[in-house]
Amino acid sequence: MLPFLLHRLAQSAVILALVSFVGFAITLAAPGNAMRTFIDPNVSVEDLRAAEARLGLDRSVPEQYLAWAGQLARGNLGWSSRTGAPVADLIGRRIGPTLTLMGAAFLISLALALVLGTLTAARPYTGFDYAVTGAAFAGISVPSFFSAMALIYVFSLQLGWFPTSGLESYAADHQGWDRIVDRLRHLALPVAVLVLTGTAELVRHVRGAVLEALGEDYVRTAQGKGVAPGRVLRVHALRNGLLPIVTLVGVALPRLLAGSVVIEVVFSWPGMGRLLVESVFARDVPVAMAINLIAAGLVLLGSLLADMAYAVVDPRVRVG
Repeated sequence: MLPFLLHRLAQSAVILALVSFVGFAITLAAPGNAMRTFIDPNVSVEDLRAAEARLGLDRSVPEQYLAWAGQLARGNLGWSSRTGAPVADLIGRRIGPTLTLMGAAFLISLALALVLGTLTAARPYTGFDYAVTGAAFAGISVPSFFSAMALIYVFSLQLGWFPTSGLESYAADHQGWDRIVDRLRHLALPVAVLVLTGTAELVRHVRGAVLEALGEDYVRTAQGKGVAPGRVLRVHALRNGLLPIVTLVGVALPRLLAGSVVIEVVFSWPGMGRLLVESVFARDVPVAMAINLIAAGLVLLGSLLADMAYAVVDPRVRVG
């Protein structure tokens, strides 16, 4: 296990360095910079160039990247070009709302996918199977922003059941239990949109994996021994069909902290995805690079955790 971990960590370090450099170069390739985005139009060209020189914005891409990487190696994510605040503080304030939103949506989606995928695999080519499969195709096909706008129109504007945006009703000054209920009402619609798309993506993978496992010899042997159908489905088919699901769960890890850009923007959710959009439009390179680096690191971490989880789910798999 230790040699495997060391090898994967070395690979991850190289990949992170490459991803960070490519992302940095692409970000700087866009015309303009943070100074030109917010500068007073009456400022002279000489003063503008002097300000860019003080911030190092006039240097080449490799020079700017090495300066940024040097700060990162010392544990400093830098300062926002837009607000001047430490990047770590900005991200720290946005992680909580994103983790709440994405965590709730992910857990609900995973639970629904496991239940619906297993039930459809146990009853293939029935009306229930076709209904769930059709709903899954619809969930995958419909863009998330369209689903979000449709839910806002129906449940917010027409019925008035839920707020249209935000984390909470700030002007209401709720306290205690009322504040929790208020936040849950704000959370309902964005979570519903993410659950619709997330469940649709997962349920077909679960169905396919369980259906394939039900055709294996060990399942038929268990059925021949008189094992209860429910136990055959849960213990033999579902557990042995979880390997593809483990991979999907590992890949979903970055979304828990990086957030969903579209949903956070549509619902004005103060999370990491919305912060990324704001940073890109403002040419706030330090903030955008920090979020991209976090997302890349979580992708690699999710892949590593998925590989290690294989050995837990399937004893035949050994990581070493």
